[in-house]
Amino acid sequence: MQATPRAKAEGKDAANVFVQEDPAAGIDSKRGVKDAMENVMKGVFVACGLVAIAFVLVISVYLVISGIPAIREVGLWNFLAGTNWEPAHKTDPSFGILPMILTSVYGTAGAIIIGVPVGFLMAVFLSKVANKKAAAVIREVVDLLAGIPSVVYGLVGMMVLVPAIREAFNLPAGDSLFAAIIVLAIMILPSIISVSETALNAVPREYEEASLALGATELETYFRVSAPAAKSGIAAAVVLGVGRAIGEAMAILMVAGNVANMPGLLSSVKFLTTAIAGEMGYAGDLHRQALFSIVLVLFLFIMLINAALNMFLKRDKEGN
Repeated sequence: MQATPRAKAEGKDAANVFVQEDPAAGIDSKRGVKDAMENVMKGVFVACGLVAIAFVLVISVYLVISGIPAIREVGLWNFLAGTNWEPAHKTDPSFGILPMILTSVYGTAGAIIIGVPVGFLMAVFLSKVANKKAAAVIREVVDLLAGIPSVVYGLVGMMVLVPAIREAFNLPAGDSLFAAIIVLAIMILPSIISVSETALNAVPREYEEASLALGATELETYFRVSAPAAKSGIAAAVVLGVGRAIGEAMAILMVAGNVANMPGLLSSVKFLTTAIAGEMGYAGDLHRQALFSIVLVLFLFIMLINAALNMFLKRDKEGN
């Protein structure tokens, strides 16, 4: 039995309708898959953010719980303002950490005073002055510095820097705050250079072209236009450098002398971090709790520095 022409026409129309509706259905299905994937990725990002927040909260709570008992027993003033650290004394142990606090502050400040200008100038050189080949070689060296373990810095400092300081200043021993500052300044350079260079590269080229068109020299443009425009990134580099300097332990343990004296540039000293690293292995009872209190002080110190820097940047933006 043969189909009539009308039936054939109706069959063609139905086929055409099917062909026309199929792409739309495919597009809708693809859009649904994309929306589902976007929702899944949003959930993953939110979960990662919550995990990071949870880690910070857990660490904070743990440090507070572990560090408060020693502060209560010793006394907050005696702990923070005491000048004698002898936790292993059998009859009269002392838990004053003021020498270590001042040593950490002076050591970090000295490393920042030396490292930040050198790192910033190197970043300006790599971003604005050096040719591509030279910049590529120097970046490889900077990356290599960032990958060197801390103990290697400490070993080189102990074998090269400490004897040089001993001979140069005619000292009985070269283990000193000065040696620690030099080592810390070298160790924070990679972070400062890399982050500062990235911030400088992100400055729009139009800013520099406008400055040059107004008659400014290239150096004036780099330091009066590019650097202020990248100050947020440079400030972040300084924060990373401060965090690296404050948190370093192994390298400093090998060059500072590890003696809890009041800080002197050429005297042996003990940092907060070296006290934790050097004594946690054998500490017990109140001594161990006091070391956790030192960790709490370090944690609060970092938080205060970050808060102060954020306030400074926020006030500067509002002023502009």
